[in-house]
Amino acid sequence: MAQPANARAQAKANRRTVLLNSAASLFAQRGFKGVSIEDLGAAAGVSGPAVYRHFNGKQALLGALLVGVSEDLLAGGKSVVESTPDAAAALRALVAFHVDFAVTKPDVIRVQDRDFDSLGEEDSSAVRSLQRAYVELWVGALGRLFPERDAAVRRLQAHAVFGLINSTPHSVQMHREPAATARPVLEAMAWAGLTGL
Repeated sequence: MAQPANARAQAKANRRTVLLNSAASLFAQRGFKGVSIEDLGAAAGVSGPAVYRHFNGKQALLGALLVGVSEDLLAGGKSVVESTPDAAAALRALVAFHVDFAVTKPDVIRVQDRDFDSLGEEDSSAVRSLQRAYVELWVGALGRLFPERDAAVRRLQAHAVFGLINSTPHSVQMHREPAATARPVLEAMAWAGLTGL
């Protein structure tokens, strides 16, 4: 009796993941306001009303997408820092982690940039809080390597490097450059930007 319930739960989780991935793609292409519940359902292979079995509406789906990716970034960044005791290696690993995120999830970055203001207040607050914590991971990693640098300078460096890394995948897609080509270039440029003061 438990097996069918587990299978149903897994199928529901899989459908939710498909909906989130479809939303990222559609929102990136058309913007949040240009996508309907019916569009989201069709892209995920379900009817529009079936979307409501997983999310309360389009705004809730956007919130789940952006809160979820912010949680993943913070958890992944913490794991990188905690598992790498050497300061320089930890910073390099953090750069590689963020570059990997950017080249594999450019649609999510575009949605974050363009549609953040469409989030509900609670989700907006959650994303901002998670993002601040992620920035502070970088500030701490830089501080281990460059303890003489003021925290405000390290914070500025982190934001500048995010801008570099996050904006490039759009160009990579547009010019059909392989991610394998972009990855080492982005990592080298980010490293130079963080260590070159």
